[in-house]
Parts: sequence; C-alpha cells; structure tokens
Amino acid sequence: MEKAVIVIDMQNDFVYGELGTEEAIEIIPRLVEKLEKVVIGKSADIIFTQDTHKDDYLSTQEGRNLPVVHCIKNTEGWEIIHDLKPFIPHAKAVIEKKTFGSTRLPSLIKPYKEVEFVGVCTDICIISNALLVKAFYPELIVSVDSNCCAGVTPESHATALAAMKACQCKIYD
Repeated sequence: MEKAVIVIDMQNDFVYGELGTEEAIEIIPRLVEKLEKVVIGKSADIIFTQDTHKDDYLSTQEGRNLPVVHCIKNTEGWEIIHDLKPFIPHAKAVIEKKTFGSTRLPSLIKPYKEVEFVGVCTDICIISNALLVKAFYPELIVSVDSNCCAGVTPESHATALAAMKACQCKIYD
C-alpha cells in the first residue's frame, strides 16, 4: 500500500461531548464515505489515533491549560464514534496518544508515499501530527482533506489549513 489515511481523534468527547462542535458532527457522513471507498477499493491503509488521558488529566500541563476532562481511557467519551467503529477491524493500527502529537506515528508511516489526515481538531491534533510527520519525512506527501476535518472554530480550522499549506502539506478541498 502506498497511502495511509490517518483518522485523528474521532472520539465521542470531541464530537458529541463537551469539546464537540457542529462542524465535527457535519464531517461524519463525508468521513464515512471516504473510509468506505478506501475499504472497498483497498486504496489505502487506515490508522486511527485516540487521544488518551488518565484520571490525573487536570494535573498535567495540558489539563492546566485546557481544564476540561476528556478522553479518559476506557470511558465512553474516549471511544471512537459509533459511525466509524465498523472501520476499526480494517485499520492497520489504533494508536493511543497522550497529547496532541503521536510519537509512535512516524514509525508506522515510514513505508508510505503519502499520508492523508482527517478528523479533529484541525487546529490542534491534526496540525501537530501533520507537521511532526513532515519533519520526520520531508519528501513524504503529507495531505489533509479539509472537508473531512473540523477545528475548534471555523476560523481556527482555516488558520491551521493555511499554516499546513505553508509548510508544504497538500490541502484537498
């Protein structure tokens, strides 16, 4: 396989919970359609990430800066949303990550020619992972499907897309 689709943090807390947004809900049908095409056409590998925190979240640096308890491991909020669960058995990996970027992701994407990011939040975890991967593999095509991503706000989503484009990530509309 030459391509991987990286589904970032499509978890209940980021879609339907306190950190959820209308925009996150709106991308679900487009994301399901994209993943169905990937699975049926066997056109890419799928990798999921899960933001994963412990009960001591509020005592971490992230928790002090974002004092909203979320994605506590093994809670309903931590789980990948129901609409995407059928794709988990087709995934090459499901990565738990403790913070915005996954230190494990670069080792998993080494064999690909392109990695495409989708999910939430464009302006936090997607940009963190896309730029992390771009730093590790400057010749790798790193792309983002802007129609299958949502940010904290529409404005911060647009700002993150512009920043990734400036860093030579390919942005699909």
